[in-house]
Formats: sequence, C-alpha cells, structure tokens
Amino acid sequence: MKTSSSSAGEINSGKQRYFALDVLRGLTIALMVLVNTPGSWSAIYAPFKHAAWHGFTLTDLVFPTFLFVIGNAMSFSLRKYEARGEGIFFKKVVKRSALIFLIGLFLSAFPFVYRSNGELLLKDLAGMRIMGVLQRIALCYFFASFILHYLKLKKSLVLSGIILLGYWGIMWFFGDQPDPYSLQNNAALKFDLLVFPQENLWRGFGVPFDPEGLLSTLPAIVNVIAGYVCGRFIQKNGNTLKTIFSLGIIGVVLLALGQVWDIYFPVNKGIWTSSFVLLSTGWDLIILGVLILIIEIAGLKKWTYFFEAFGKNPLFIFIMSGLVVMLMNVIWVNGGALKTWLYNNMYLSWLSSYNASLAFALSYMLLMWLLGYWLDKKKIYIKV
Repeated sequence: MKTSSSSAGEINSGKQRYFALDVLRGLTIALMVLVNTPGSWSAIYAPFKHAAWHGFTLTDLVFPTFLFVIGNAMSFSLRKYEARGEGIFFKKVVKRSALIFLIGLFLSAFPFVYRSNGELLLKDLAGMRIMGVLQRIALCYFFASFILHYLKLKKSLVLSGIILLGYWGIMWFFGDQPDPYSLQNNAALKFDLLVFPQENLWRGFGVPFDPEGLLSTLPAIVNVIAGYVCGRFIQKNGNTLKTIFSLGIIGVVLLALGQVWDIYFPVNKGIWTSSFVLLSTGWDLIILGVLILIIEIAGLKKWTYFFEAFGKNPLFIFIMSGLVVMLMNVIWVNGGALKTWLYNNMYLSWLSSYNASLAFALSYMLLMWLLGYWLDKKKIYIKV
C-alpha cells in the first residue's frame, strides 16, 4: 500500500472526477461494513441479508456496485496509465491486482489463531479459504483492465455480451440436470473443485462452495466494464438532465432484461448469474443518475460528507473493518469473545435481538467512519 497526502481513492484516478462517484463509493463501503458486522448472524433484518439462493436483496447489490464503482474510477485512471506507455500500464495493473489479491489472502489467514474451548490455537493455513471478496476484485480489475485497454470501448461491450451468454451456456451444459443452477449441481462449484481442495472453499452455505469462486468471477468482470462505460459516457456528456435521463432509461431496460432472463437463468449472487449482472447494473445506473441529479444538478451537497469520508479511503477502510472484528473475536473478556461481550452488555441488555444486532452494526460502521474522517482530516489517502 502507498500513502498519499494529495490524492484520494484505491482504484482511482486523476484530477477530473464527478463528485457523485465519491459518494456512491462511500455509500457502498458503508453498506459493506454494515451488512458484514451484525451483532448476531441469527438476528438480521431481511434487507440486510443475502438472498438464501435465487433472488435479490439490497445486500446482494452491495458487491456488484463496488465492482461497478471500480469500473467508473478506471474510466479516469486507465487513460492516465496508457498515456505513460505500455510498460507503465502493464506494471501498474499487474502490481495493483497482485497486491489486492495478496491482501485478500492475508485476510483469509488473519489473525492466524483461533479459540477452541477458550484456548488460543494456531490456524492450519493449509485449509484456509483461497478466494474471497478482495481476490475477486483483483481478478475483475485485472481482466477488465486488459480487455478495455486492448479492445477499447465498443468491442469490450460486445465481449461483455459474449461473456454473459457464454457463462449461461457453460452453467446450463455443465451443470447437473434437472436443476443445473442449484447449490450442489452448478458448474461453478464443479470448476472450483477441479482447482481447489474442498477445505479451501467457503462453507457458509453448509457445504463446500465459494460464492467468490473462479468460474463465477467471469461474469463479474462485466460489472467492472459496465462501470467503465458509464464513467466514459458521463465524462463525454456531462452532468446534465439528458445524461441522467439516459442513465435512467438504460437502467430500466437492463432491469427489465434481467427480470426476463431470470425466468431462464435465475438471478443469483452465489453463482453470479448473467441475469444478476444485468439487474445489479441496472440499479447502479439508476442510483448513480439519482445521485448526480441531487448532488450535481440540484447542488444538495451538505449531506454527502459522511459518505465521502468512506469513499476517499475505501479499500483501506474495508480491510480494517475485517481486521478489527476478527481481532474482537479472538480477544477474550470474561470467558468469551470481546465482540460477544460488547454485544451482550452494550446492546442486547436493553434492546430486542434484531434491534441490538442492527445497532451493533451501525455502531461499528460509525467506528470505521471515524477512521475515514480522521484520515481525511489528516489528508492521508492510502492507495494500492
């Protein structure tokens, strides 16, 4: 990582930018922290849960939106790298992708110990999860960068369509009938098991299956490309009502196409279906259009700083949100984890379980905001 006192962001860019991008990025990080750190995983309000399998919730929108925002920022940064020559472009993209992937592996291993009956034991790193959120971000950034660099905008859009249709074909033909899109029968799981041992896959669904696996990363690249295309479109046409109208129309069309495709290829974040890409991108275009309308056209900016503080150091804050809560789970207080002690004594002691769990998540998000606020006031911006 690199610390700068003059420029903000993680996969970020030059001096020209539109303010709504910073707010959207900050909003996404705030929601990421909120949904990742409830007081109790057994007491979560429905909007802050992922869909059980097929389906779509507010929480399911968070990760594809972050990929979309990365693409938006790339519409500034890639041209800066390209202007400095092929060698610089290659070095920057490869180095950044590798660092983000390695940080993801570090988070999978951290804090290198765990508790068993109160005893602190070393983790067996041979069985740690290989893929994850940061690993997917790294791969999507890497492949989207080279696709956009060598194919340029129009051919990249054509390739995006081919990727989405091709992924549908792969999932249908290589999944087990009669339900090739189920948890146990999908081709994404089959592919990951060819590459990784079962013990290196996530088990959050009760079986070895990684929602950030290798094959399902393929359509996620399109979310980044879509963000890039949107960024270029806004730069070309400006923050105008016509731009907002165009974003809204395209967004609605993508929502409609996603719903129709859902009939044949169900909307599903776990296997990152092509219909999920269309639906999430449609919502991102509409949300960004609304933000431009409020911030750039109407000039209502006083409320935005809360999200700006997140958006100026997004990757660092996301990493710290994971590190701190993992430490809270291995630090012992009165015979239990610090996180559990805080939750029981400061929240559950006077609130209902669902409200206590949400209040803990909100408090933790505010703690991360204070970190972002302090970094911004000190003009410290940590980039990869």
